[in-house]
Amino acid sequence: MRDPPRLRVRDVDFFERHVHLRLPFRFGVATLTEARQAFVRVRIALADGREGEGQAAELLAPKWFDKDPNLTNEENFDQLRTALAVARGLYLSADLPVPAFALHAAREAEQYAECGRRGLNGLIAGFGTALLDRAVLDALCRILGVSVFDAVRRNVPGIDGATAPDLADFRLDRFLEGLRPAQNIDVRHTVGLVDAITEAEISTADRVGDGLPESLEAVIEAYGHRFFKLKVGGDLAADIDRLSRIAAVLGRIPGPYFASLDGNEQYPDAESVLALMQRIVEAPALERLARAVLYIEQPIARATALSRPIHELATIRPVAVDESDSDIGIFPRAKALGYVGISSKSCKGFYRSLLNRARVAQWNDAAPGSPYFMIAEDLTTQAGIAVQQDLALATLIGCGHVERNGHHYVDGMAGAPEAEQSRFLTAHPDLYRRAEGRVRLAIRDGKLAIGSLAAPGLGAGAQPDWNAMRRAEYGG
Repeated sequence: MRDPPRLRVRDVDFFERHVHLRLPFRFGVATLTEARQAFVRVRIALADGREGEGQAAELLAPKWFDKDPNLTNEENFDQLRTALAVARGLYLSADLPVPAFALHAAREAEQYAECGRRGLNGLIAGFGTALLDRAVLDALCRILGVSVFDAVRRNVPGIDGATAPDLADFRLDRFLEGLRPAQNIDVRHTVGLVDAITEAEISTADRVGDGLPESLEAVIEAYGHRFFKLKVGGDLAADIDRLSRIAAVLGRIPGPYFASLDGNEQYPDAESVLALMQRIVEAPALERLARAVLYIEQPIARATALSRPIHELATIRPVAVDESDSDIGIFPRAKALGYVGISSKSCKGFYRSLLNRARVAQWNDAAPGSPYFMIAEDLTTQAGIAVQQDLALATLIGCGHVERNGHHYVDGMAGAPEAEQSRFLTAHPDLYRRAEGRVRLAIRDGKLAIGSLAAPGLGAGAQPDWNAMRRAEYGG
């Protein structure tokens, strides 16, 4: 778009909703049983006088953005709240109306600098701008009456290489114009480190009994998954034993299945991950699972992940960056060390994912075999705004499968008023179903139908009940 609409942010409000997990979820050093979901509502004004509201939501997840074991969960929540407060101040301070992406580009460096002064890392800083950017883009699309898919193809936000100078010679407009969302997407089921693998492992006393599957065995029967994300914890013997038990269940799937391994930074170096992969490849019980592994997701702790090359490990399986993806400049650095993939998460930034996808296109044009790729990952995104905006981003960048775990660890739209649940079900009847008194994701044959995400806005044709949430006054 030659002259993208210019806008200013008029108001930013924050809300929170308590989230109770039906099953404990362990990732890395944390086992999560409850958390908070943050909601952002913005009002923007276009240069021509039109105004409108937009929304975004994301879980305040402890022990992922900052894994310092000395911090409490509440302190982790406060770190993310601070990042949101800093972003609000910066976005409200813009003096002149600018395109949506220009607003992001102008404020990103300031966001990182201010958060750095407060002792907050890049993932936390990016969380603040990620939610504000999504809410602003949602508002812009709603005012114009277009879906985010059409807006990106026409480059309504005015995306350019201002934050990614390595793309200066890349035809971004042509690339964006070629992006096409799918009507459905495969769901990659997460097998957490404390998840039950078989029904026999669950005692009567521990059974939830809410009508949703509680073991990997039951998940496959209920949803028909073919894609799986398997957590590994850094203990070679324990990992091999657990993967063998998982492989025994996955081996019952009649057709082909596919898997990824997620190390969640639990390995000190590439050599220890290489030892794991060699054991997997050599174990007869893991023969089919070994063939099914598509890639390895950030197994090495972020403090050292980008300090040494990993080329030898990458000859066994492609390796993708996740937790080390703290800013827009990371992917080129990781590429030089042997990483060929990078994760897309809405909590890291909508524009970052699009620009990294452009890098994939640029690099694959020059590389035999097109080895570079993006993966779509979950941070327990919740049914409603969060999961829909993340699904919209995943299909926009061409991911054919996406990790979804929020629906497994949380009972649908539990915590939302009945009227709000009904609004989302009415607006997105392909994506949701009603069962056991809840509106839940409708996974059929391992897939989600996502055609309804093409409504005006960023993937959501309904709004939450703002009055049913706690208004949050985050200090900046």
